[in-house]
Amino acid sequence: MIENRRIWLRQLRRFLVGHVDGPLLGYGGMLLLLGLFVLYSASGGDLFRVRGQAANILVALAAMWAMANLPQQHLKRIALPAYAIGLALLLAVALFGEVSNGARRWLHIGVTRIQPSELMKIAVPLMLAWYLDRHEAALRLKNFAVAALLLLVPVGLIVRQPDLGTALLVSAAGFYTLFLAGIGWRILAGLAGAMAAAAPLLWSALHDYQRQRILTLLDPTQDPLGAGYHIIQSTIAVGSGGWFGKGWLRGTQTHLDFLPERSTDFIFAVFAEEFGLLGSLLLLALFLLVIGRGLAIALRAPTLFTRLLAGSLTLTFFTYAFVNLGMVSGILPVVGVPLPLLSYGGTSLVTICLVFGILMNVETHKRLVRT
Repeated sequence: MIENRRIWLRQLRRFLVGHVDGPLLGYGGMLLLLGLFVLYSASGGDLFRVRGQAANILVALAAMWAMANLPQQHLKRIALPAYAIGLALLLAVALFGEVSNGARRWLHIGVTRIQPSELMKIAVPLMLAWYLDRHEAALRLKNFAVAALLLLVPVGLIVRQPDLGTALLVSAAGFYTLFLAGIGWRILAGLAGAMAAAAPLLWSALHDYQRQRILTLLDPTQDPLGAGYHIIQSTIAVGSGGWFGKGWLRGTQTHLDFLPERSTDFIFAVFAEEFGLLGSLLLLALFLLVIGRGLAIALRAPTLFTRLLAGSLTLTFFTYAFVNLGMVSGILPVVGVPLPLLSYGGTSLVTICLVFGILMNVETHKRLVRT
């Protein structure tokens, strides 16, 4: 009887945590916990908002666990359907999406709404990794050209919404996949030259507010109460934290309502003001640990498909964090990219946890095969 109970408990434990990567979950869990503490301060002690984010975290962790436990061969099988469904949803957004603040990004599905462009951050590298893996034996220029086309179609639909921040992240995910697959340096140099030559055309294609964001980055004081307000207030908040910060719940820029979007895009400014440079370095260290763990998983992945997928998703997570931190610190334009695992929001949080689930899937299934 006791032996049967031990066997049952061992099987239950294997079912619950057998495909969960401990280090990745630990680092990510610490970031999620920090996010709840900072969100409580950023929202002015709004427990309803904190409870909402806690519910988002539970849903995201459930999605992560499900993805980690998915049989690895199914990752390949869902690549094409996920990409096709993502494109269909982007087309639905273009036709029937909800317009908010001049942008059409959201789609109502029954009782809730989703942002399909978020899902393409996973669907695009998944599709490209699947396609390039199919042609692993003889990757040629035409294969990279087809992969680039598979990338440009969803990016073009996202740019039309317009959502420059998400388009940048999806483009980065696709670029990393192509780069890790071994695209030649000559091709990359040619693409860089073509983009530089097309810069005037790209500039004219931008919306007025997008051009204004770039100009504001160069000189935010030209419109301190308008376009430059976000950057000015966030840099003041980051700098006023000093070495040790003003203390939790004591950030003046935050609690005197100077700092905009403090629960979402600019939550790092709240953190830096209250915990200072040392706290910010700790936060950066946690992000680097997550990125390092993801790259280690990619290096040990047994197939081209899993290497490309794990590597591109990890580097996309890096881009996610880098763009937000650069935006808040005033070294990049404001493009509306939240800080992963800390900013308030459900769709982006589920997306990041799905990325973690895929990385865990690659790592733990590889380990089980070896044993």
